[in-house]
Amino acid sequence: MVPKHVLDGYRVLDFTQYLAGPAATNLMVQLGAEVIKLEIGPHGEPVRNFPYCRAGRSGYFIQQNRGKKSVCLDPKHPQGLDIIKRLLKHSDVFIENFAPGVIGRLGLGWEEVRKINPNLIMCSISAFGQEGPLASHPGFDYIAQAYAAVSDLIGEPDRAPSMPMLAFGDVGTGVHALTAVGYALLDRERNGAGGQWLDISLLDSYFHYHEVSVQAYSASGGRIEPRRSGSHHYAVGPSGIFKAREGHLMILALLHQWPILCRAMGREDLIEDPRFRDNDARMAHREAMIALIEDWLQSLPSDAAALAILEEARIPCAPILSVPEAMAHPHLIERRTVRTIEDRLLGKLQIPGMPLRFSKYEVDENIQAPLLGEHNAEVLKRLLLCPAEQVWDWERRKVLFAKPV
Repeated sequence: MVPKHVLDGYRVLDFTQYLAGPAATNLMVQLGAEVIKLEIGPHGEPVRNFPYCRAGRSGYFIQQNRGKKSVCLDPKHPQGLDIIKRLLKHSDVFIENFAPGVIGRLGLGWEEVRKINPNLIMCSISAFGQEGPLASHPGFDYIAQAYAAVSDLIGEPDRAPSMPMLAFGDVGTGVHALTAVGYALLDRERNGAGGQWLDISLLDSYFHYHEVSVQAYSASGGRIEPRRSGSHHYAVGPSGIFKAREGHLMILALLHQWPILCRAMGREDLIEDPRFRDNDARMAHREAMIALIEDWLQSLPSDAAALAILEEARIPCAPILSVPEAMAHPHLIERRTVRTIEDRLLGKLQIPGMPLRFSKYEVDENIQAPLLGEHNAEVLKRLLLCPAEQVWDWERRKVLFAKPV
């Protein structure tokens, strides 16, 4: 039988909510895994009510949970907990993102889980990790971002730090979790190593994004102190957002590309100008450099004309697109970076596409986000051999929950 994708045949028990965990399992389900989403009754995943909502259906929930199967239960009820433990026996991966200690108090800590299924890969996602002075603190994306010295680098130097309006930390941590799970499965299959516990945190993921700041501060003995610098990088340049005639352009003419930019601007005299001869000199005279580039951009008839000159010279550049402009861009549409789906309740909407591309496989587009408890009967009958009458009785006694349309 030909696999439908790289994770076809693997089963994931997904006990996560909000974003970091669901982002990981969102990728897993698109890679072919069967993902059973455990939701806590009676209301289920909290983001079922996140905007934008219509007719009781959340676009936020749809984006992260298409293709998953919903089993909604009370994990504190003895029979609800027993259902989870029985499902663990039939799973390859168990992923959760409660605060450290919570999953253990539920009776589903690693020591208990490994007894139930020694081959299980358990992945715990948290803000600060399973150990350390901050481990017990509650936290979301922006909280870990602040501790990781990322927030301090965003914004204008003479104003308060700014917040990015998208979830770098949550989604990035989800990708790190997916990577760890994939390699743990590889280790299990290749080495017969059995299961293991993965500790993935937002703080670790965020700190890992520092490509210049940490090593530069340390290696320079503190002489280079990373700081927020508004629209332009503090350490390399030209690198930033420049005001053009009509709007703003992103230009990165780094190191060897400075002479190329000078020639494109018709200012070869700047190549040997001592103020701009190397990167250190350009950073020392950054404001003068920015002014020269912006004067040139604003002298041109249009931003499109500026981009044409820069692109012809192979200088990395881009217009600063709004969300609607990016969603309408032909490149993003052709590559399905933005894709249109049709939800059975919300109707047609656009969501980000699948970023992982494989030459052998296509992502199944005909998947739907589950209704609350939609797959209670299907999953429990198939995996636990529970008759329909048992499922109905559990729903009547509030062990299981479902919310049909």
